[in-house]
Amino acid sequence: MENTKIVIVGASHGGHESAIELLQKYSNVDVTIYEAGDFVSFMSCGMELFLEDQVTTQDDVRNFKPEDIIKMGGNVYNNHEVTAIDADKKQVTVKNTINGTSEAVDYDKLILSSGVTPRSLNLPGNDLENIYEMRGYDWATKLKAAMNNDAIQNVVVIGSGYIGIEATEAFTKAGKQVTLLDSMDRPLATYLDPEMTKYIEKELESHQVKLGMGVNITSYLGENGKVTAVEADGTQFPADLVICATGVIPNTDWLKGTVNLDQRGFIETDPYLRTNLPDVYAIGDAIKPYNIPANQQMPIALATTARREAQYVVDHLFENQASVPFAGVVGSSALSVFDLKFAATGLNSMTAKRANVSAQTDFYQDYLRPAYVPVKNGNLPVYVTITYNPLNHQILGGSVMSPYDVTAQGNVLALATSKKLTLEDLASADFFFQPGFDRQWSLLNLAAQNALGWERF
Repeated sequence: MENTKIVIVGASHGGHESAIELLQKYSNVDVTIYEAGDFVSFMSCGMELFLEDQVTTQDDVRNFKPEDIIKMGGNVYNNHEVTAIDADKKQVTVKNTINGTSEAVDYDKLILSSGVTPRSLNLPGNDLENIYEMRGYDWATKLKAAMNNDAIQNVVVIGSGYIGIEATEAFTKAGKQVTLLDSMDRPLATYLDPEMTKYIEKELESHQVKLGMGVNITSYLGENGKVTAVEADGTQFPADLVICATGVIPNTDWLKGTVNLDQRGFIETDPYLRTNLPDVYAIGDAIKPYNIPANQQMPIALATTARREAQYVVDHLFENQASVPFAGVVGSSALSVFDLKFAATGLNSMTAKRANVSAQTDFYQDYLRPAYVPVKNGNLPVYVTITYNPLNHQILGGSVMSPYDVTAQGNVLALATSKKLTLEDLASADFFFQPGFDRQWSLLNLAAQNALGWERF
């Protein structure tokens, strides 16, 4: 009996997880990954660590090496772009981007992990030199060179999400004067509530980052073919380098007319991560997985999400009738902003409103350890938000932040959110106590009690 031919489109988080899971769990499969890019599986989420010389080598900032899959019996082809699907023949068209030739490749099962591409601003002057995007292996090389280029002193970062904040911090630490611009009224607005982002703003400004929030960016200005400034609301911000980090769009144009897409270009999947085509599945940043607290499908561009989706698809790939739907995710992440460290999960006030979910958010501020431990001995301030359903007190998300690393508390909030715990559950949960680390009522106990209006003692 011939092996089942499984083709995977895209070698990033979801693609490589699919290949590993397939090769580990099944002996009768032929697994092939096609990757359009030259460098397989660069981890853009490790970009800042690379820029700040906190990794071994640039080539190590990846999920896997092709030979890792090959040793397991799989195949990996970089510089090979899948350009079309013929569902009737169960074939994909694969283009060799080096020599331009194309071939038809048969499949029995097809897993789409085509990912996303950076969103570029279509502005006058966008063809000027030194306008970069902070994504991918080639861009990492360019950014690293720019950090070490003394001719580049003024850097404008457009977009204050995770990528923009990481770029801001890396170039500030490299001695550049950084201006951070965004059409949103505050940095990290889609991740944190206003009570949190005010501390982020103070932290950025304390490191001489110039903030331009809530601005309308209209053009890039330049001389001799190179960018010299960014214009926003009539103000010109000097720029020897511009880093555009304004989000991503699904890499799905090639699927139009074949695979069902929504209005924003995301691949439509059913609860079992199946597309409208038989034996064709989709995972990763180009789909909208089930979001547990929102109780609906929403985009969640995270490596952790893609890998969980991949594991689910592989586990149920050969079922005639899928036994259980994909359980869903909550969307959890963490970041440091100079001396502040935070983790966020689930919904906040902004994302709950976007999803039309009834929600209320409570902010809690305290100190990490008992009052008899002074600040100089590590008793640092901590901040918590909890988003919850005001009717039944179900926890829908939250965040933690401090100069001390309390990001592991974000995992507790993530678990509470995914298991649909209530404020009452969290308020009385049994956590450890040791005054060298925390309080007799732990931080999240206290935050939940505060949301319930309980008297502190």
